[in-house]
Amino acid sequence: MQIGHVIGSATATVKHPSLTGWKLLIVQFVGATGADDGEPVIVFDMLGAGAGDRVIASSDGAALQAMMKTKATPARWFVAGIVDS
Repeated sequence: MQIGHVIGSATATVKHPSLTGWKLLIVQFVGATGADDGEPVIVFDMLGAGAGDRVIASSDGAALQAMMKTKATPARWFVAGIVDS
């Protein structure tokens, strides 16, 4: 799991069928010091996070496959929680 902040959203005109209904967010992970950590990533969201929110993202493939109800998905990261201020 990683903490990051949502810097925007993405739109896919063509996407894998397993991603139908999922919102695509662009998340910048942050390190222990609060500085940006690496390049931004696409994260799938069903919790309602938006630009400016701090989120907890997970790359737990088994959990994501269970939420999407399929093992055939190219998705990697998903929003596991929204951090309160």
